[in-house]
Order: sequence, then structure tokens, then C-alpha cells
Amino acid sequence: MNLRNVEEPLMLIREQVRNALDRRAIGSRLDDTAVVAVELVTNALRHTRSGPIGMAMDVYEDTAVLWVHDGGKDVGAVRPRVPSDAPPLDLEEDGRGLHLVTALATRWLVWPTPEGKAVVAEMTLMDGATAAPRNRVP
Repeated sequence: MNLRNVEEPLMLIREQVRNALDRRAIGSRLDDTAVVAVELVTNALRHTRSGPIGMAMDVYEDTAVLWVHDGGKDVGAVRPRVPSDAPPLDLEEDGRGLHLVTALATRWLVWPTPEGKAVVAEMTLMDGATAAPRNRVP
């Protein structure tokens, strides 16, 4: 989804994630995935000149992978900026969103792209009791 020149990208992202995952994720995981998507787009809005360029979402049986692209080349700078042992209410505004992403996502990483970078978050769509087993390559 192209986010260039989108006036309200956070509302659009939230709506798109909810629509795409409706009936594919349990309620709390749907909410968590929408929160993570919004946090990643917010980071691109706040910390890059380009803002968010786009977002893509790959949906598998029990997992969604969010890709938020921006024009920033600062791959190493994308990380929580507050010590992990700080009480949640004491977290500074800057870096708090990535602590939330870390808490909610299965894992996340930053991927360099020709235009800049993508922050990628993997989200489990079901709780442990209802998630389908995954075939893993050793």
C-alpha cells in the first residue's frame, strides 16, 4: 500500500490491517497487529524525512508479516532507545514505540532496501493453544 502523500496514514493502516485480518486472527492478536503497524508507521513519520513510503503485509496460516518502508538509510539507528529495565511509565517519548513492538511482535528487524529501509515485524495471529503447527526446515 502506497503511503506517500496520505493525509491520515495511521487511520488507513489501522483500517487496512483490521480488514485484512478479519476472521484470520483472534481479537487480541488482531488488536496487537494493528498497534504494531501503527507504531511502525508512526516511527517513520517521526524519525525520517521521507515519512512512510509504504506498507505491505504478508499473511500466512497463523502469522502476519508487516513491512513498513521509508526512505531513511539509518538501519542501525532503529532500536528501542531506553534501557529495557526502565519502568514503562518512565520511558521517554522517543523509543517507546519500539519497546511496544518488541513486546507484541514475535520478532522484528530492520531490512535495508534500495529506497531506504523496511522495518519488518512478525505477528502471531492465534494464541498458543489454537495456532496451527508450522513446518520448519531444520
